[in-house]
Amino acid sequence: MIRTRIQIWAMPVLLAVLTVVGLVAALLGDGAWDLVSAVALGAPVAMGARHALRRTPARRSGPP
Repeated sequence: MIRTRIQIWAMPVLLAVLTVVGLVAALLGDGAWDLVSAVALGAPVAMGARHALRRTPARRSGPP
């Protein structure tokens, strides 16, 4: 299966943007900015944990 550049790079770019937004929000101030930074920095962590803990179905071997 051939994948386009958008299919390959969409999620890594989204996670990078969320990380930058979270770091900038943490630097800007308190209050609502703290919530923004926690959500933005927690999203990549949650996605990584979800991917790491995901179960893959067992593959069946075909006929010999």
